[in-house]
Amino acid sequence: MVYSLTYRRPPYVDSRRESLASEKTGQSVGGSTLAESQDTAVNFGIPEALSFDRIIDGGTCPPCTTRDFMNYLIYIEHAAENLQFFLWHKDYTKRFDLLPASEQKLAPVWTAEQAEAQILAMKDNPNPMKTIGPEVAAVFKGSDFAAPKITVVEAGKGNPFNTPPMTPNTGERESIAPSEYPWSDSGSTVPSGFKASHDKKAAEAFDAADVKLPPFTIQPFREEISRIIAVYVADGAPRQLNLSSKERAALLHALAVTTHPTAFRQVIHTVEWALRHQAHQNFIRWTICNGNRPRVIFARGLGIAGIVGGILAAVLIVLSNAGRGWRVLSAIGFGIGIATLVAAWKGMCVVLHGMHHRHLRPWELFAEDDDASSVMEMKKGSFDSLGSSNSYEDQPWVAKYEKRNLIRKVFDREVWIQEPALRQIQDTIFLQAILGSLVLTAICVGIFVALPKGRYY
Repeated sequence: MVYSLTYRRPPYVDSRRESLASEKTGQSVGGSTLAESQDTAVNFGIPEALSFDRIIDGGTCPPCTTRDFMNYLIYIEHAAENLQFFLWHKDYTKRFDLLPASEQKLAPVWTAEQAEAQILAMKDNPNPMKTIGPEVAAVFKGSDFAAPKITVVEAGKGNPFNTPPMTPNTGERESIAPSEYPWSDSGSTVPSGFKASHDKKAAEAFDAADVKLPPFTIQPFREEISRIIAVYVADGAPRQLNLSSKERAALLHALAVTTHPTAFRQVIHTVEWALRHQAHQNFIRWTICNGNRPRVIFARGLGIAGIVGGILAAVLIVLSNAGRGWRVLSAIGFGIGIATLVAAWKGMCVVLHGMHHRHLRPWELFAEDDDASSVMEMKKGSFDSLGSSNSYEDQPWVAKYEKRNLIRKVFDREVWIQEPALRQIQDTIFLQAILGSLVLTAICVGIFVALPKGRYY
């Protein structure tokens, strides 16, 4: 079964930033809301079975799982922070909803009216973020030009009001460790040095936005929010989100008031729009390619060679005394060459497609060679919401793949494609290549058949 013969794979969307924190809150730049993106996805060559929600909810098979999506954003797009933040916010919302009502009331809802008022305030102040660097601030220290200090109570100083409440036990792991230790996705603790560093970065971010925090707070998950600010929001953060200065300032103003998930309303719209309308489309387009770049270039070369062979055969027969019927033999070269070239131009190798195989990705090739601990650490790191930067240059597979010779890259190891919807898309592209080849071959052969004999030999 294939899709329509007019099917086109998703177009590539560049990574130029399109912010949603504008006059039309909750709408994409194109005017469609996020809720409508599911309906428009098919128009971009993405079937329902490979929709963004289906991938995030774990309803797809390799190579279209959430793990594959994350790997693509890390190694290809170099922009995994959006998905990491989106998954954290989704989990954070669930954990917040599980809190008792008495604890939820400590963090009031950040309404849309408050968010719009904050955006208007940002418009009135064209420079909401302070631009004075630490060196300049040191020069002005003690003078009338020095920035006012923000009173921030550091976590871990014995303040009982800084202890975030525990998430109710739902039969699974506890999401928040005791208050004297930082939070992590696995429920484990991290050294206090990291905790102090996160608190310092969060305080600097609030200071840069000219936001004054209350002297103490008993709002739930306040320490976790501080670490999220240090990892995703603060200027120079290891996983800094691509936010404008106004969006960052508006978010920090909201987080100074409440830790309710609605405080992230504007930012999560921006992040989700980028994931749905850019990263997701590019991921599906990239996944359709069943061969690595050397293999696809090799397939294109074979296609061109087949076409050139067909042309040479037709020319030689035309210049000879052979009958016109012999000129049809050039259709073999034309047919194979054009079909191979059309498929390769869309990132597919017809030989791999014949077996519904794909090449292993470079980071998958050496997973068996590396020890289990390093592989698990690499996998856990990308899904650790409070992890370090997404740099991968020091991972073992990078150096190993660079040393791999070109021939081995062209004929790398293969694996069967498990996702049925992806195989269906590839079947459609292959059928389009065959039909296009038949039409073009008929035209080319017809031209050569119509030429008069050369009678040179």
